[in-house]
Amino acid sequence: MADADMLRSLALSLEGASEAPHFDRAAFKVRRIFATLAADGLTANFKFAPDEQQFKCEMLPHAFSPVQNAWGRQGWTTAVLSELEEADLRDALETAWRHALPGRRRT
Repeated sequence: MADADMLRSLALSLEGASEAPHFDRAAFKVRRIFATLAADGLTANFKFAPDEQQFKCEMLPHAFSPVQNAWGRQGWTTAVLSELEEADLRDALETAWRHALPGRRRT
């Protein structure tokens, strides 16, 4: 079962990643934000391409759901950390991180 400490550790292990405050959340970014952690540490948001979002939500519907606004239509996806195994969390972070790397076009 994943938790906030695991997310923070995995996110910061990605090349070039840093943590900074973002409103009431902790944001993880390279060139731009690829994931945020809720203040209560129970959920996180990830920036996926829309097709990646759909796949994650279909494969693990108890864990992933689109953010319920225009951000969700752009691929931002909420995950309930306690519903993820470490491998699922690592994959979500790496997927989102790749979109934030310098030289990548926005999706």
